[in-house]
Amino acid sequence: MEKNIVVAVTGASGALYAKLLLERLCGLRGQVGEVAVVLSGSGRDVFRHELGRSADELLATLPVKVYDNASFSAPFASGSSNFGSMVVAPCSMGTLARIAAGVADSLISRAADVMLKERRRLVLLVREAPYNLIHLRNMAAAAEAGAIICPASPSFYSHPQTIDDLAMTVVNRAVSLAGVEVEAFRWGEEPRRGVEGAG
Repeated sequence: MEKNIVVAVTGASGALYAKLLLERLCGLRGQVGEVAVVLSGSGRDVFRHELGRSADELLATLPVKVYDNASFSAPFASGSSNFGSMVVAPCSMGTLARIAAGVADSLISRAADVMLKERRRLVLLVREAPYNLIHLRNMAAAAEAGAIICPASPSFYSHPQTIDDLAMTVVNRAVSLAGVEVEAFRWGEEPRRGVEGAG
């Protein structure tokens, strides 16, 4: 059965993760049904700054549906929707704080709140360094509520050759945590060319 997935892009550094995640999900037809995308204003700014193009340019090339972060009329703003997973990539510390505190003041934080209350998968690809105590407590609160905290920490044991390869080690882990099976390098295997990233 295909999974409908929400992808939220916020203002932390790491727009490459969002780009590769969206491309990866859109390439998993048969497993992934609808991909819904929500960007914060800062997420759009960081995307352009880090990747040299607007998020809208990329999204126009992908089979996704984009929703306004200020609108609560999106289907996944309600627990009655058929969206079973949400990935926030990258997840800023401000977004994490709002999710941890249950402050649903945007579509992103409301959708995350829905995922938690319905006991669905919420993967937070947190991107900050170092973490202060407030960040850590917010991660603990979100995890206690049911979120999966997935630090944007690449792995190296698959011998990644490019920046995209390195970032894909995180993206593949996030996709797997969202409940979608992906072909990726697993610990104990010999690194193979043509297999994207590590789990």
